[in-house]
Amino acid sequence: MNAVARPDARPDLDRPGVGAVLVSTWRVGTPERQRAVVEAIRKAWESRAWPDLGLLSYSVLAGTDGETLLHYSQWTEQRAYDDFVRTHRDDRNAEIDAAVPGSERVELRRYGAVHRSTPRRATGTGELPGVVVIVEADFEPSGAGVREEWVDRVFDALDEDAVTRPVSGGISGRFHLSADGCRVLDYAEWESERAHEKWLADDAPLSEAWARVHHHPALVGGRVRRYAPALSLSAGA
Repeated sequence: MNAVARPDARPDLDRPGVGAVLVSTWRVGTPERQRAVVEAIRKAWESRAWPDLGLLSYSVLAGTDGETLLHYSQWTEQRAYDDFVRTHRDDRNAEIDAAVPGSERVELRRYGAVHRSTPRRATGTGELPGVVVIVEADFEPSGAGVREEWVDRVFDALDEDAVTRPVSGGISGRFHLSADGCRVLDYAEWESERAHEKWLADDAPLSEAWARVHHHPALVGGRVRRYAPALSLSAGA
């Protein structure tokens, strides 16, 4: 089986059988290098057989900052990723780096399957999402249930928003819990970068529900970054 690129450049976020998600960030420097690295990734993967049926999809998103790439891959289990690293990753990365030298591997995080997701909303124009917003929340190492309770607070705030200020432009959110116990990642689809910026601007002053999210006692940091879908590969027939 060869790698096949999805025409919409998006992973199937509702794909069954996902037991693990790997998310990594590369810093590549410029929009031109972003495009060149994505094309090098496409060539390196499409020229080889699909490495393992334990890999369900591999997607790349280009940061709207013009500097970074986010890699989001779906796996049947964590062990399938470890097997890929031992047998297939190095030759692909070597080819990509030879084509576009100088990419910095910034971070790799392991996550479980989607912990909780919002109902998907139709876009105003019926088109595909224009931007993916990655929200990362970092927590002190603590007892079981802390991150799950924080996610529940987010959903309480979203439910309140649905009554007091309905979200315009938000499509879906999927919350992942990291395997190390210290991070929550939300993979959120939006109609456009502008729609997300407007929602953030409308968030002041914070409601009590959102204040409980932002001031959770175990929360130690976080960040929000926006990306455009660039490439999504899966095994062909």
